[in-house]
Amino acid sequence: MLKGDEKVRAVRKLLCLLLGMLLLSGCAMHTVDQMYQLPKRSQEYQDLQSAIDQHMAGLSYCAPLSGQNPQSVQQADLDGDGAGEYLIFAKGTSDKPLTILIFRLEEEAYVLSDRIEMAGSAYDIVEYAQMDDREGLELIVGAQVSDQVARSVSVYRFRDGKAQEMLSANYTKFLACDMDGSGPSELVVLRPGRSDETSGVAELYRFHQGAMERSNEVSLSAPVDKMKRVITGRLEDGVPGVYVASTVGENSIITDVLALVDGRFTNVSASVGTGTSVETLRNYYIYADDIDEDGVVELPGLATVPPPAANGTDTEAKHLIRWFSMTTAGQTVEKMYTYHDFQNGWYLTLDLTLASRMAVTEDKNALTFWLWDEQMTAAQPLFTIYTFIGPDREELAVRDNRSLLYEGEDVLYSVYLEVASAGYGITAGTLADSFRLIQVDWNTGET
Repeated sequence: MLKGDEKVRAVRKLLCLLLGMLLLSGCAMHTVDQMYQLPKRSQEYQDLQSAIDQHMAGLSYCAPLSGQNPQSVQQADLDGDGAGEYLIFAKGTSDKPLTILIFRLEEEAYVLSDRIEMAGSAYDIVEYAQMDDREGLELIVGAQVSDQVARSVSVYRFRDGKAQEMLSANYTKFLACDMDGSGPSELVVLRPGRSDETSGVAELYRFHQGAMERSNEVSLSAPVDKMKRVITGRLEDGVPGVYVASTVGENSIITDVLALVDGRFTNVSASVGTGTSVETLRNYYIYADDIDEDGVVELPGLATVPPPAANGTDTEAKHLIRWFSMTTAGQTVEKMYTYHDFQNGWYLTLDLTLASRMAVTEDKNALTFWLWDEQMTAAQPLFTIYTFIGPDREELAVRDNRSLLYEGEDVLYSVYLEVASAGYGITAGTLADSFRLIQVDWNTGET
C-alpha cells in the first residue's frame, strides 16, 4: 500500500497526465480544423477591393508590358507621408483610354484620391523615383501611343492627393537616375533624331525652381533603332554617367558616354574630329562593364598583336580586348586587357605590363598565348589553354602535365605551362584566378 505522501504524488502525476492528454487532444483537433479552413483575406484587402470595384466601371486591368513593375495593381508612397498609395493601371474606351486610379487610406477607409487619364494603346513601363525637392516618389509612366508614333513618357508628382504632370516627352528609352550626385533623380530621355536615318538624340530633364527643366540636346553616334544596351555607372573621376551601346554595320559596337560636365549635359565620348564616339569595337558584341569591379565602368576596344609565324606561314591574328575608362574631359585611362574565347565561353584577364606584347594562336581545342620580345622580333610560347568535352574529358584535362583551370557541368578547361612562363610569375594558380566564364546579359540577351 502507498503511504500518504506517495498517494499525493501519484494523484498529482495522474492529474498532470490527464491534463496533458486533454491539451494534446485539443491542440490536435484545432490543428486539424485549421488544415481544412480556407485562407481568409484581410479586411483591409476586402475594403480596398470594394473601393476599386466601385470605380472600375467601363475599365479593365491593363498591366505594363515591361520593366520592374509589371503589375496592374501597385503600391508606392507618392506623397511622402509614410503610407503607400495604391495605383490601379486600367484601360477603357474613351479618347484617353489609359486610366490610372489612385487610392489612399483616409480614416480607415480607402477612397479614390485621383484619376489620371492619358492617350495610348498600352502602358509600356512604369517607374517611381524621387525627382523634386519634396518627400514622396514621382510616378513615371511610359505609354505606347501607336505603331507609327514614338512612345510618350509623363512624370507626375502628388500634392494634397492630386496628381500634377511635370513633363511629357517622346522617347525610345528613358532612365531615372541621379546624374549630378545630389540625391534626387533626373530623367534621361533617348529619342529619334529628325529622321530614321539620322543619329538619335539624348535629353536630360531635372527639377529646377519648381518645374522640370530640359537640357540641351546631345547627339548620339547612331540612330536609336540601332541601340542595343543602356546602363548607368561612374566615370573614372567618379561622375555618374549613362552608357549607350549601339550597333554600327553588321559587326560593330559603338558606345556613347553621357554625363553632366560643369552642369552641362554632354557626350563625353564624342570625337571632335569625327562626331562619333571615341572607339568602335569591331567584330564583337561586347558592352561596357565594370570588368575589374572597381566601381567604374570600362569600355572595350580591340588590340591586335601580330601572331608568330607557324611553319613559315603567319597564323590568323587573334584580338585582345583593351578595357579603358573615361573621364569627364574625354580622356581615356587604360585599365585591363582580356582575351575572350566566345566559342568556348570563357575569358582570361592578362597582365597589363605584358598584354601589349601578347599574341594568341589556335589549334583545334587549344589556344596558345605567346609573348614577343620588346623589339617585336621573336616570340616565345607561355601557356596553352585547352577545352575538353566528352566522356574522357577528366582524363584528358590532366594528361601530359596539364593542370585543371575550371570544371563545368559538361566541360573542363585546363592549362599547359611552358618553361618561359615561370620567368613572368605565371602559374596554374594565377591563371585559374584570372579565368572567368562569359556571362549572358539578362537584360538584352547579348553576351
